[in-house]
Amino acid sequence: MSPSPPLITADCVALQLAGRQLLRDISVELTQGEIVTLIGPNGAGKTTLLRLLLGLSKPTSGTVWRQPGLRIGYMPQRLHIDNSMPMSVQRFLQLGQSDMKAVQAQAALDRVGAGQLLKASLANLSGGEMQRVLLARAASRKPQLLVLDEPTQGVDVGGQSELYQLIATLRDELGCGVLLVSHDLHLVMAATDRVLCLNQHICCHGHPEQVSRDPAYLALFGDKVAPYTHQHNHQHKLSGDIAGECNHKHSDTESGDKNREQQ
Repeated sequence: MSPSPPLITADCVALQLAGRQLLRDISVELTQGEIVTLIGPNGAGKTTLLRLLLGLSKPTSGTVWRQPGLRIGYMPQRLHIDNSMPMSVQRFLQLGQSDMKAVQAQAALDRVGAGQLLKASLANLSGGEMQRVLLARAASRKPQLLVLDEPTQGVDVGGQSELYQLIATLRDELGCGVLLVSHDLHLVMAATDRVLCLNQHICCHGHPEQVSRDPAYLALFGDKVAPYTHQHNHQHKLSGDIAGECNHKHSDTESGDKNREQQ
């Protein structure tokens, strides 16, 4: 059986704006069934590259090819909700999908473990609840490619680990490719198939363990960032609170990494 064709291919892509080189010599391929994570320091061009891959902007040079009719489910980095605008989670899920029935909205929430939020007010959701609702909306489109920009924004470390596990489950259920943009290095390195380390160009790429030892990666992030594993005997509530006791197994640098993320 021949391998599936790529979903998106970028070949020698570069972008220059107002005389400033934002991206240079980027070549990347996204395929079905693979979780690819894009990491890099602030200002590395992660969001810029994301926009190029999705066709929201055009490169100065190079080409971006997308599979014809490619269905993309997109989860934004953050969503600002006007508290004065009453909107239920169900109504939010139905925006742009007028044919979505209540039973389908319920199923989308059930899939991400947020079934009880159907009638909740969007403005009253916690950070963890909002991220799951956004993920439910992106996945409800039955995408071939799920694009997630900082999907664990506003979620505590334990909740982040469970959210990454959920993303892997969705990948398996939907049979889709996943493109993650993240700065949660210690968590994301344990939850992805392939890492692209970006700093205007692709500094290094490959399996997380391989990238974590690459000199280019270490030059950007230092040798204090290690792949993170999280083992526990509890469940996190949607709000992020812990139900039960926790036993962690992690590198000695976890606390330092978490502090850097919060800065």
